[in-house]
Amino acid sequence: MLPLVLASNNPGKLAELKALFRGLPVELLAQGERGIAEAEEPHITFVENALAKARHAAAGSGLAAIADDSGLCVEALGGAPGVDSAHFAPLEAQEGSGDARETRRARQDAANNRRLLKRLAGCDQRRASFVTALVAVRHAADPQPLIAFGRWGGEILHAPRGSGGFGYDPLVFIPALGRSVAELHADEKNTLSHRALATREMLALMRAHWLA
Repeated sequence: MLPLVLASNNPGKLAELKALFRGLPVELLAQGERGIAEAEEPHITFVENALAKARHAAAGSGLAAIADDSGLCVEALGGAPGVDSAHFAPLEAQEGSGDARETRRARQDAANNRRLLKRLAGCDQRRASFVTALVAVRHAADPQPLIAFGRWGGEILHAPRGSGGFGYDPLVFIPALGRSVAELHADEKNTLSHRALATREMLALMRAHWLA
């Protein structure tokens, strides 16, 4: 079993990836369990940020690591919020300052969604894509990272729908399914999502290059 540190402290992301990696001889570990803080994400592309996070987690753990950088790219906003998706809307200093991590995350999600709807007010062009770059490294200085990419297209709703998922899920409508991402069952999302697409590509890369 290959121990693989996930460079994220997001429990929703960890749960999704654990489900997607089921069946592969990999033990997915959260970096927080090893006292590794979140990495800096200074880059303007998903791939660069994911690589920086994977190297940071590998350096802190001494193990192989995997990281994703995901976000929502809205055509009418020139690709924004993009790599800034998680913190698209700055929270007021006093807002949620004493809350637990997950409560604060929920506040941030709500603020991000409000800002997105405000930015798109009166706009008829509402095409958008969830995007994931997934990067795995054997060690911090690995010169041959595995890189996978996934894109899931949809449209931005005028109001949230559904209570599942996290982040922008309530605002992203998938026309082929007739539902928002937040209205999908977890298993359905794990089969169709941008993260699922990137993970399937990553699994193939790992089988070919790491586990052969």
